[in-house]
Amino acid sequence: MVTSEDLRFFMQIAANNSLAAAARALNVTPPTVTQRLQALEAKLGIKLVDRRARAATLTDEGELLAERARVILDDMQDLQESLASRASDVSGTLKVLAPLGFGNDYVAPLIAKFQQRFSNIKVELSLSDSPNYAKGSAWDLMIYIGELLDSSLKMVPLATNRRFICASPQYLAEFGRPKTPADLIEHRCISLQENAEDVTMWRFVNTHTKADQPVRIKPALICNEGRVVKQWALDGQGIIVRSEWDVAAQLRSGELELLLPEYALPNANIVALLGSDYRGRSARTVMFLQQLKDLITKKPWGAVAPQ
Repeated sequence: MVTSEDLRFFMQIAANNSLAAAARALNVTPPTVTQRLQALEAKLGIKLVDRRARAATLTDEGELLAERARVILDDMQDLQESLASRASDVSGTLKVLAPLGFGNDYVAPLIAKFQQRFSNIKVELSLSDSPNYAKGSAWDLMIYIGELLDSSLKMVPLATNRRFICASPQYLAEFGRPKTPADLIEHRCISLQENAEDVTMWRFVNTHTKADQPVRIKPALICNEGRVVKQWALDGQGIIVRSEWDVAAQLRSGELELLLPEYALPNANIVALLGSDYRGRSARTVMFLQQLKDLITKKPWGAVAPQ
């Protein structure tokens, strides 16, 4: 197959009146030019240059190749310039994947403002609590909360995000307050099914002894939508483990109360995921990622009041 380098080489042959002149233009020796020309002719199966005279004369096929090569190389140059222009121009389509609740609360409003600022782009936002992050090539940017299992994607940290175990005052008044993780086995627990995690294994660490204290709960309720899970807890239906971003306001207001303060759960940090070819990402992705970092790093959901 003829390459663009072959075409550029032959254009030097066509632009000079001898192979020696072409060699000088290419800064190589005349034998090198001859060998490469012979290789190109062999690749195409046709003679391109008549070398019987001292001057190199293009055959009819050589003339055709030179004419078409000029058009092809000009088109390639135009394409390269267009792509370079797009690389610095915030335009095109931005595809973003985010968790349902977090995406609705924080990503969607940011995207609306982003599109208003850069009116030349179109934004496609997909929200799901059961996303397929394996199809990373389908998105320019993916927002992930939790333990990252796929290391093939470029991860950009956005914010730390603690997990809290909590319940409503109504539930605690009726069923009591657990004192250790083991007590949870006797309580009504509510689980969120997300990211293919084991929803019945809650992994605690004693903050004083640093000892792991996992507990296998028996959930009374399970849902794949975080808002349903939180509402069940607010309604006094049971105990939940939820992210700081989701329950910070309710913990501050007292609608939910923090449980087991001497035990910690693994963080579910918030990150942006980019495909393995992230180094060539577009200006729209770079610009949106920066605005996303500016917003999320500040933790707009606010701090959790001590309890």
